[in-house]
Amino acid sequence: MGKSTTASMFNRRKIPVFDADKVVHNLFGKDGAALALVGKHFPSAVTGNKVDRAVLGEIVFGDTDRLSILESIIHPLVEIERKRFLQSHRRGKTKMVVLDIPLFYETKQQYKSTFVCVVSAPSFLQRQRALGRPGMTQQKLNAILSRQMPDYEKRKRSNFVVSTGLGKAHTNRILGKTLNRMRQCGNTKRYERI
Repeated sequence: MGKSTTASMFNRRKIPVFDADKVVHNLFGKDGAALALVGKHFPSAVTGNKVDRAVLGEIVFGDTDRLSILESIIHPLVEIERKRFLQSHRRGKTKMVVLDIPLFYETKQQYKSTFVCVVSAPSFLQRQRALGRPGMTQQKLNAILSRQMPDYEKRKRSNFVVSTGLGKAHTNRILGKTLNRMRQCGNTKRYERI
């Protein structure tokens, strides 16, 4: 969808971003906090002092029970890091932060936020981008999409939508307008789409 690119645009505007994907990478990395639990449930996915993401993906791909086990390990650890991030920025009186959470609507977490901003791209472009990633296949992409809420539903539920289908400059302009509207709305809950 262009989520990472949009997150970097927030960062360039000096708005701190909590990147849930990056947290998961760290949890799986060398001596990561998920290592012991992943090793207990999926021993073949642990090599040395880190999780082999490719092996783990092969184990859980298409197996909802194993995927549920993995999610029960990862989601609470990500939540701990999210809370640390928010506490740190509350103490520092940061005016705005972004929670970059790929499965915001799909997870059972109830996130408290002033606004929800969905990053969206046309489905053909989404597929093109996803299939350009190493190791991605049409079968894997279809499995991923089947577990996600449809994009049109996410857009409908959100307060703001940032389109990434017309290039980075366009996305950056839309993001700037979105941030201005967020600041204008504040806590009044007067939401509108751009």
